[in-house]
Amino acid sequence: MEIIEKALKEGRTTLSEFESKIVLASYQIPVTREIMVESKTDLISATHEIGYPVVLKGCSPDLSHKTEKGLVRVDIRNDTEARKAYDDIAAGVKSKSAAVLVQQMVEGKRELVVGLIRDPQFGPCVMFGLGGIFTEILKDVSFRLAPLERRDAHEMMSEIKAHKILDAVRGMEPVDRETLADILINVGKIGLDNDSVKEIDINPMIISGTRPIAADALVVLQSSA
Repeated sequence: MEIIEKALKEGRTTLSEFESKIVLASYQIPVTREIMVESKTDLISATHEIGYPVVLKGCSPDLSHKTEKGLVRVDIRNDTEARKAYDDIAAGVKSKSAAVLVQQMVEGKRELVVGLIRDPQFGPCVMFGLGGIFTEILKDVSFRLAPLERRDAHEMMSEIKAHKILDAVRGMEPVDRETLADILINVGKIGLDNDSVKEIDINPMIISGTRPIAADALVVLQSSA
């Protein structure tokens, strides 16, 4: 893919969140609506195009753990709040290549994680599990080698301990498992089609109503030589 080749030519090992989601969207993986802005002049037109409430994030290939670094502002509801959030994020970003991402705020109480790792022996492996801030603590995940059949994707959903989170629970509708299966299959395809993709981390994948949407994403690269 052109976006991956460009990053590698620049000597980068990661894509920005914005770039990562472009890769995901090209494989029909649902992502948040978002606009990248590089000045406060463009900020307000972007927030109006997306529609309040919005999320603002620092965006750069050099930025990871944005929340811990105070570079994320959520539930921004008007122009005044947007300008203040923009100034706070701009002040906290050290990278010269950083911009600010104006993002649709996705409502949903259930958070999943979907990812890919490239095993030196077996190649791309797809990961699925319980997402959000507790991903690393609970480690409630399932793995499959790519390529995935639809049966594999559904088995992964059933294997995690928290599998009932996908059912109708506490007044929430059951998750659209077919769309989720498509996502898992297509993440595997990204790894198979692009030898330079070393890792993919989609966390959180928020369930909005019944639909999974990638709210944050990171693609890690390696030389395919």
